[in-house]
Amino acid sequence: MASVQPFEYDTAIKDLADSSNLKAVPSKFNFTNEPSALSSDSLPIIDFSALTEDDPDKRSGAIRALGKACQEWGFFILVNHGIPEALMNATFSATKEFFNLPDAEKKQYEAKSASDPIKCGNFNVTNTSNQTFTLWRDYLKLYAHPEFHCPLKPAVLREVLLEYTERTRGLARKLVEAISDNLELEKNYVDEVLKMDSSFQLFATNLYPPCPQPDQAIGIPPHTDPGLFTFLIHNGVAGLQIEHDGHWFKVDSPQNSILVNAADQLEIFTNGRCKSVKHRAIVNKERERISIVVANGPSKEAVVGPAAPLVEKDDRALYRSMKYIEYVEAQLVKSRVNGKQILEQMMID
Repeated sequence: MASVQPFEYDTAIKDLADSSNLKAVPSKFNFTNEPSALSSDSLPIIDFSALTEDDPDKRSGAIRALGKACQEWGFFILVNHGIPEALMNATFSATKEFFNLPDAEKKQYEAKSASDPIKCGNFNVTNTSNQTFTLWRDYLKLYAHPEFHCPLKPAVLREVLLEYTERTRGLARKLVEAISDNLELEKNYVDEVLKMDSSFQLFATNLYPPCPQPDQAIGIPPHTDPGLFTFLIHNGVAGLQIEHDGHWFKVDSPQNSILVNAADQLEIFTNGRCKSVKHRAIVNKERERISIVVANGPSKEAVVGPAAPLVEKDDRALYRSMKYIEYVEAQLVKSRVNGKQILEQMMID
């Protein structure tokens, strides 16, 4: 069984990559992969402003388009979302400052358990052949809601992340409402079951330095995300690939847009109508890549299973129920390299 050990802080990958004599990937990073993928310009584009339209016909059309995107691709590009480009740029600048801190400053946030509200470092992964390797990335993760946690340095980080996570949380809430409307679920029912007022939000930023052998290392192996909707922006350097119809596709997003994917609890709650699909982050030789990720979920205490009205329509539940925080922590320590093990375990045969 594959596992992930995220709870150690080693020398930053960034510092290693900056070494002028680094010509090959050290053995501990060895992960033979095939980073090539097909290009795609078919990823759905969802206009957020249309989802909040007063015109019922325009809003209905946008809601149908969102439902189709979540069902067919599990990913879409969100435009006209209302988050200022200046705030997005400030988020990149503040997180880059964090990664540039001395290792001694960052090491205090080395995680001791899956439930630590702030953690940074790099991941070691053990695959199904019992081989352990380190991911080619440095990361910072923090809990943003219902309680906000943040490193003390750099000083600008707290203010910027507070605003960015608050705005993205509002977007996620609207997207959940739109999906609920598309499935003809009552808003009060969704809020009550998922306990959205105390939604659990996780902020993460990943730094992928240039890699001398991109085919011998990986940023993040194939996986799916816990939660309802995950938001991703990057610093202009693409690296995300998604699985669709049995093939890997390169994914990019226009400037000031947000790449959004349906996550595991949305697939479970909709009884399989929305799809949480595998995706991975590859690395490159030339340019440093930074991604900003916000995972928006239900409450930590919400027990998430298929929505009762949908089970009634379908005559059966396709997934088991589980408390959300238990699912998140199980995925952190038990996820495997090739597949979405935890989500598959939730499926009822």
